[in-house]
Amino acid sequence: STIQFGGLTAVRDLNLKVDDGEIVGLIGPNGAGKTTAFNMITGVYKPTGGGIFWDDTDIVKLKPHQITALGLARTFQNIRLFGEMSVLENVVVAGNLRAHFTVFESVLHLPGYRRRAQKVKEHALDLLDQVNLKKHAYDSATSLPYGEQRRLEIVRALATRPKLLLLDEPSMGLAPILVDEIFSIIKEINAEGTTILLVEQNAFKALNIAHRAYILETGSVVKTAEASSLIKDESVKKAYLGG
Repeated sequence: STIQFGGLTAVRDLNLKVDDGEIVGLIGPNGAGKTTAFNMITGVYKPTGGGIFWDDTDIVKLKPHQITALGLARTFQNIRLFGEMSVLENVVVAGNLRAHFTVFESVLHLPGYRRRAQKVKEHALDLLDQVNLKKHAYDSATSLPYGEQRRLEIVRALATRPKLLLLDEPSMGLAPILVDEIFSIIKEINAEGTTILLVEQNAFKALNIAHRAYILETGSVVKTAEASSLIKDESVKKAYLGG
């Protein structure tokens, strides 16, 4: 896929593939087009050329909520929680998107709605428990420390029951001990069956958990291989791994 803003080409002939069950890393310097790629995949931006295929279906013309309904979910570099809601409410709202409640059901609280709403709540609490946030379920989301807000954003994405989870700089702004924690959580999510596409400036951490990776520079892929191979590549080590 390709996308232009005005006369500037932000991503050029980008060709990525993510297979079921993988963690695929997308690494590169600031301005390489990593987040722009995410925005195209999730329907925020529309490519000016090319296609984006999910299970052989071109999703370029779909809106973000339609793409989410297909089984794709994402997080953002800048945390986007609902500050006026509790931790649990943030997760339940995302779960409701997947439950396909109608306005009619929500307003009248019909028995079928109540049963499904309870299941959404139970699933939300289970997810919070997995990342040690259940004890904060009824606290304000924005009252959490920054690292816990990062975990909450990932949980909120998981509440939509995605087949593919797109994580945009999940370690950004975290202290080293919290970086280790967030990458451990990502590995657990993948081990439980969720495929992951990971944009991450901490290339060493990303390559240590990824199966494969793409290196993006000035909007194009300049190298791709198994992560275990890239982490030993001298040019990659010099450019991204500090030696």
